[in-house]
Amino acid sequence: MNEKQNKRLMHFIRRVHGLMENDDIQKQRTVQNQLATFLTNSKNYQFSPLKVNTTYAEWTDYLQKETKQNNSHSIIFYCHGGGYMTGSCLYAREMTMKLARHSGLRVFCFDYRLAPESPYPAAVDDAFDAWNYILSCGYDAKDIIVGGDSAGGNLALVLTLLLREHEMELPKNLILFSPWTDMTSSGASYHAKELIDPVLTNTYIQKAITCYLGDTPASSPYVSPLFADFRGFPPVYIQVGTNEILLDDSRSLYRQLLMHNIYAKLDIFEGMWHVFQMSPIMKAETAIHKVALFIR
Repeated sequence: MNEKQNKRLMHFIRRVHGLMENDDIQKQRTVQNQLATFLTNSKNYQFSPLKVNTTYAEWTDYLQKETKQNNSHSIIFYCHGGGYMTGSCLYAREMTMKLARHSGLRVFCFDYRLAPESPYPAAVDDAFDAWNYILSCGYDAKDIIVGGDSAGGNLALVLTLLLREHEMELPKNLILFSPWTDMTSSGASYHAKELIDPVLTNTYIQKAITCYLGDTPASSPYVSPLFADFRGFPPVYIQVGTNEILLDDSRSLYRQLLMHNIYAKLDIFEGMWHVFQMSPIMKAETAIHKVALFIR
């Protein structure tokens, strides 16, 4: 893809994202789910719904399993994004389908309570319940890859912190797509990249922070995992684009992980935007293929 084509595509992404942005959060959630249902209608995948307590969850299985894994017991535990205000299993299917196809693994995704109706720590509590549900199904933590995009990347990190706090076994590794790691918005990219980011704005970020935090300090590692102590963490793989305001959230996280002697890998994709892996483009397929290689 040349630079002119990339600019046209980013313009299209901006327009589509603008259609989904709405002051009425409930309408935004509905539009996201409707769009996802339309785009992810494929006979090559099986979606198996279930309930974890009262929340919806689902397994995604790719039915054409040409990809072989060394450990067939491994699964991917996926946390969807959406700024903690929107998002769902349905909206995350563009990611869970690609992950299932490229990795050959089953992917588990769960809904969690959303802000502003349910601010922090509701989403974290729901993630912890979903984790315990998976363990109750007979899976070992050492066989579970935890993934997430944007706010879901934040949730994946915070869940791992919580598991360590409870002296529970940690997941095999973490896969993070454009993770939101810093609710203090301290990175230079929040301003340097705002004019070219086709998905996120600082206005949107501040709205999400206000809805989610409540009285919780933005610097708390349980909402801004960038400020956490990562000692003992499993390996972490991070993907981010050059054209997004959360670029420095990923760069800074990578540096912090290395400072704590954690194995970490960061891939920065030139010309790409926030969670570009959801888009139907070749670079997205390449990115998810890199994830599968990391898992293996």
